[in-house]
Amino acid sequence: MSSPSPIARFNTALAAKITGAVATMWCAYIFAAIALISLPAALKTGNAITIVAWVAQTFLQLVLLSIIMVGQNVASASVEQKINETHTASLGEFELAKEARLLANQELAELKEIASEIHRVIRDLEAKK
Repeated sequence: MSSPSPIARFNTALAAKITGAVATMWCAYIFAAIALISLPAALKTGNAITIVAWVAQTFLQLVLLSIIMVGQNVASASVEQKINETHTASLGEFELAKEARLLANQELAELKEIASEIHRVIRDLEAKK
């Protein structure tokens, strides 16, 4: 598999930077301020369709974009934390299972020794009869 071209790497880095910048509440505040600049003109028309269009197309689209991205980052962080906690717990359970298996193997070896000793004693007793 070939490595990405310099242009592809640049595009990826630029996209990551822009996404990181837009996915902040500061960006949402800036977008809200930009959207509010045109609010007086929309209100001045007195036209309900123009005002609704301003709310839907200008304010909501601009501001909610950043807020939704921030929310997704928060949700992703929460999911990542749960995954990490589950992974840590699973590793702990795995270690406990390994210890339990080791103990079980040790006990099995001891039982085999005891059984062997019992068989030897029985053979000795039968031999004396």
